[in-house]
Amino acid sequence: MKYCLIQLGCQMNISDGERIRTVLERMGFAHTDSEEEADLLGIVACSVRQKAIDKVYTRVARWNSWKKHRNLLTFVSGCVLPADREKFLKLFDLMFSINDLPQLPEMIRQYGVVTPYSLNADSPGDRASDPRRHARSGAANGGPVLSKAGLKAARPKRSGSKAVIPENPADDRDTGYWKIRPSYTSGFEAYIPIQNGCDKLCTFCAVPYTRGREVSRDSGEILSEVRRLVEAGYRSITLLGQNVNSYGLDRKGVELSFAELLERVGTIGEETGRTFWTYFTSPHPRDMTDEVIDTIARYPVLAKQIHLPLQSGDDKVLIRMNRNHSVKRYRSIVEKIRETIPQATLFTDIIVGFTGETEEQFERTREAMREFQYNMAYVAMYSPRPGAASARWNDDVRTDTKKRRLEELSRELKAGSYRYNRTLLGTTVRALVEKPDRKSGYLSARTEGKLPIRFAADEHNLIGRFVDLTVTDCAELSLEGRLTGEPTATPSGSMTPERVAAQGIDG
Repeated sequence: MKYCLIQLGCQMNISDGERIRTVLERMGFAHTDSEEEADLLGIVACSVRQKAIDKVYTRVARWNSWKKHRNLLTFVSGCVLPADREKFLKLFDLMFSINDLPQLPEMIRQYGVVTPYSLNADSPGDRASDPRRHARSGAANGGPVLSKAGLKAARPKRSGSKAVIPENPADDRDTGYWKIRPSYTSGFEAYIPIQNGCDKLCTFCAVPYTRGREVSRDSGEILSEVRRLVEAGYRSITLLGQNVNSYGLDRKGVELSFAELLERVGTIGEETGRTFWTYFTSPHPRDMTDEVIDTIARYPVLAKQIHLPLQSGDDKVLIRMNRNHSVKRYRSIVEKIRETIPQATLFTDIIVGFTGETEEQFERTREAMREFQYNMAYVAMYSPRPGAASARWNDDVRTDTKKRRLEELSRELKAGSYRYNRTLLGTTVRALVEKPDRKSGYLSARTEGKLPIRFAADEHNLIGRFVDLTVTDCAELSLEGRLTGEPTATPSGSMTPERVAAQGIDG
């Protein structure tokens, strides 16, 4: 039997999907990219953007039409708002929170699907790390089995028209979700979740209503996963969280701080002697400390690239967004980064057309874009998300105005990025080769600062390796170069994703 898994949204959903893959493959399902071939069809959904959620409805409608001609089982997980959850209950066979992933085998078995796993469910094995063990204990102790019927009891409570944020229990870190070994989809890049949920309650954001309050993963598990990946030859590691630099604040005095966690990762680099780049996303300016920046500057394996969401360059808009920082505070962080890590690239997120945003307030955001000289900015037009506080306010900025503001910021970004890229002409940069480029005869890579750079080469064995490139040309948001010297050899013992999984690389 085969499964097909569609992953939408952010890197956290990609990471969640890697753990879902592990559970399904332990049950005896084989992966396929073809929806038409699959017996089990699943989606890791994203309610944060309407465009992503529209894709879910389109796909499940097509899947349900196929049920007239063949047996199928469908499921959905990921970031799902209460309003979408109610609708999904009627459209999917199974729905579950990612925290309840260890119970998925039990859900499927109770649904009546015969799999190689169900035929051998009582065979001996490594029950300590087997999700079946969690599924049985969860069901036996009244844990949720989230089928259509089971989810009726688990629907979120509402107060008037306002969704109530789900509370993550204090022992969420022990439910088994983080202990499931991910089936990494790359042999050189990996995502490591360090935290789930968010306490910031930005008025435009749906995350607290889809993932609940902040819960930090055990640092010992995180560092164990980092070390094993590094020793397996991984070159790029990204630490994930909805508000990653608040890591440990929910366990003050018990767990490491985010700066201390980064320092331990830096120490792993020193102890192993391996070359790798460690990134993190997404931080919040409110929790960005001098200690974090100083730690990044101190350790070579902590990549010199920082994603620092601005969202708006106007203080009054930031107050309406409940961001809890001012432009002045943001500026002081950027000044600290420029002073301490002058080679660091700077990325950001910005929303245009937020409720009540005037032309004057937008101009302040444009001025901030010019001042901070971002290498990349992810600019989005505001759209209300059900459950988020701002959804109750009048979306009073016209769509054509939002589009114009987005286009104007895009031009500012391209101009600033091009000025920076021109300073790299003739220099030599190190880059990690990722994949074949769209241009025939070229490979696509990224610098330590995550700037895309392509170069002429037909040797696909360079993918996953570091190369030195002389920058020969540049565009507004990308570079071009030529190979300089010999690429960094793949470390002895480097593993494919399959070998990593077989060796038990987990948290």
